[in-house]
Amino acid sequence: MQRYLLLFFAICSASLWAQKTSPLKFRKQMIASESFESVGVADINGDNVPDIMSGSFWYEGPDFLVSHYIGPVTRFNEFYNDFSTIPMEVNGDGRIDFITGGLNKPICWIENPGKDTEWIRHEFGDSVFVETTRVWDIDGDGFEEIVPNSPGNPLIYYAAEKNTTRRPPWKFIKTKIADTQGHGLGFGDINGDGVGDFVLSDGWLEAPSKNPKNKKPTTEWVMHKEFNLGKASVPIIVADVNKDKLADFIVGNAHGYGLDWYEQKKKGRKRSWIKHPIDPYQAQYHTMEWVDIDNDGEKELVTGKRYRAHSGHDAGDNDPPGLYYFKWNGDSFTKNVISFGPIGTGKGTGIYFSIADLRHSGRKDIIVAGKDGLWVFFNEGR
Repeated sequence: MQRYLLLFFAICSASLWAQKTSPLKFRKQMIASESFESVGVADINGDNVPDIMSGSFWYEGPDFLVSHYIGPVTRFNEFYNDFSTIPMEVNGDGRIDFITGGLNKPICWIENPGKDTEWIRHEFGDSVFVETTRVWDIDGDGFEEIVPNSPGNPLIYYAAEKNTTRRPPWKFIKTKIADTQGHGLGFGDINGDGVGDFVLSDGWLEAPSKNPKNKKPTTEWVMHKEFNLGKASVPIIVADVNKDKLADFIVGNAHGYGLDWYEQKKKGRKRSWIKHPIDPYQAQYHTMEWVDIDNDGEKELVTGKRYRAHSGHDAGDNDPPGLYYFKWNGDSFTKNVISFGPIGTGKGTGIYFSIADLRHSGRKDIIVAGKDGLWVFFNEGR
C-alpha cells in the first residue's frame, strides 16, 4: 500500500511540476500595420477599460478596433520621433497624458485633450538625441523621474516640481548626474545600501547614500568602471537573479547578437562580475521587462528582437523577429518562444513595449510595436 501511495504522490508531483513549467499560450491580434516603435497602455477615455496608444493613434479597448488620431509624428528615414510612450498625468485635469522623445527632439509630454482633437505637444527637455526614455524614482520621494538615454550626452533626469498639494499640474526640473553616458541604461540598488544606482554601458554610478557609515554625507555620484557592455539595452535590468542576496543585472546587445546576465561576486570590499550567456543567437535585444508573466510569484524576463534596429545596417538586423520570455530554473534561463518567424509571422519588441492586463483576466498581456507593426499577445495561461 505504501508503495502505491508513493507512486501516486510522485505522479501528482510530476503533474504539478509539468503544469507549473509548461509554456504559456498566447493569442496574437494585429492592431495596425503602422511602423511606430513604441506603445503604451492607459485608460485614455475614462471608461475603466485599458486603451493602447502608439505614435499618431490611440486604440479603444477592449477590442482595439476603433482608432483615434493623436497628431503627426515627425520622421527621419525609417525612424519616427517617438521612442517611448510613458503614461503620466501631468496637468491635473484627470486625464492620462504621455511622455516621449526622439531623434534630436526635446523630451516632451503630450497632452490628452479629452476629446477627438489633436493632442498638444509640450516640450521641456534639451534638443539632443534620445535613444529612448524611462521613468524611475531616483530621489526616493515616491514619484517617478523621467530619464532619457542620450548616448554621448550628460546623464540627466527630469523631476516634477511638486506644488504644496503634491498633485499636478507639474513643471519639470532638470538634474545632472554625470558628464556623459553611453548606449544603455538601468537603475537599481547595486550595492545593497537601500538607494538606487545607475547602470551604464561602461560601469555603474553609485548614488549618494542616505545613511552613510563612516563617511561624510555627499551629493556626488561615484563611477565604478567594473565592466564594459558596448551598445547595451534600455533598460538594463537590475535584479538578484540567483537569490544570493547580491544584485545582478541582465543586459541585451541592442545592436548585435547576445543576451546575458552578469552575476555579482564580492570578496570583502572587492566586487567582480561573471558574465553568463542567456541567448547568444538572437540579435537586437534592445528592450526588456522583468515581470511575473505566468503568475507563479517569480519574475520572468520578457524581451525580443527589435526588427531593423538600424535600418538593416547592424549584424542580425534583418533576421526574423521574435518575442520570448525567459524563466529562471535555478541554474540558468529557459527560453520560451511566444512568436518567431519571418516578417509577418514573427513579431519583435520595438524600442518600448508594454505589459498589462488588458481584459481584467488576472493575466498579463504583451503589447508590442515596431517597424513590423502593432500587435497584442493575449496571455491565455497554460
